[in-house]
Amino acid sequence: MDIIVLSLLIGIGLAMDCFAVSLSAGAAYPAEHLKIALVYALTFGFFQGAMCLLGWALSVGFASLISAYDHWIAFFLLLLVGMKMLREGLEDEPPEPGKQALAALTLLSLAVATSIDALAVGISFAVLDLSPYIPAVIIALVSLIFSFAGVMSGKQLARLIGSKADILGGIILILLGARVLAEHTAIL
Repeated sequence: MDIIVLSLLIGIGLAMDCFAVSLSAGAAYPAEHLKIALVYALTFGFFQGAMCLLGWALSVGFASLISAYDHWIAFFLLLLVGMKMLREGLEDEPPEPGKQALAALTLLSLAVATSIDALAVGISFAVLDLSPYIPAVIIALVSLIFSFAGVMSGKQLARLIGSKADILGGIILILLGARVLAEHTAIL
């Protein structure tokens, strides 16, 4: 299979988590959707590409250490952010529009959590003796597009579910974390 087609397919698979997280951000903060869409798209795209390259670079000697714990890191990051969103969704006072969605620590946690799989993909490129540069760029671009589309779609979703968007977003993040853990530990 051509490396570009392969990278595009891998990028779509990796971008699904970015889309889901971005969807919840767009639903939770529809008033700031364009700003949030740009920030999420650039951040998630960057992290997906960078983590792919990092996985490739670290693969020599560290692959077994990283793969032994990556799913737990992603799970706990998604769980913590998801629980925070659930709590905020259950509070009487809505948060200031866009404030939480763009909080640096929250955004960084989400970017790392959604790009752990890209780290594993980078490791696999090293194992297969493939250059990671073109795939990393393609993966980053696909994630950028999916993240932007997620926030923009989330704005539409907010119209349907109203003030309960934080609760839905929190549930989505917790389920994503559970899925990552289940896939990597064969619980389900």
